Amino acid sequence: MPTVKDIVVKKPSDAEAAKCKTWPIWKCDPSTFEWEYTEKETCLLLTGKVTVTDDTASVSFGPGDLVIFPNGLECTWRITEAVKKHYNFG
Repeated sequence: MPTVKDIVVKKPSDAEAAKCKTWPIWKCDPSTFEWEYTEKETCLLLTGKVTVTDDTASVSFGPGDLVIFPNGLECTWRITEAVKKHYNFG
């Protein structure tokens, strides 16, 4: 089973960022919730700050970060600043 240590956080290339900007947008106000990924998600944060945790570790990311979540990850999202992101599943 994947852990938060398997999450990839990086700055996207110009080509990656351009591709992400064609994807739908998801928004969420500050909150904390449990989440399970039933498929891989790739997202580009436009605004906000997030810390994702599981039983082993945590990872934080914010504006400009390209984040890849593995299929099967069970985690808790803690949004400390309202999030707006482009996202894609699969």
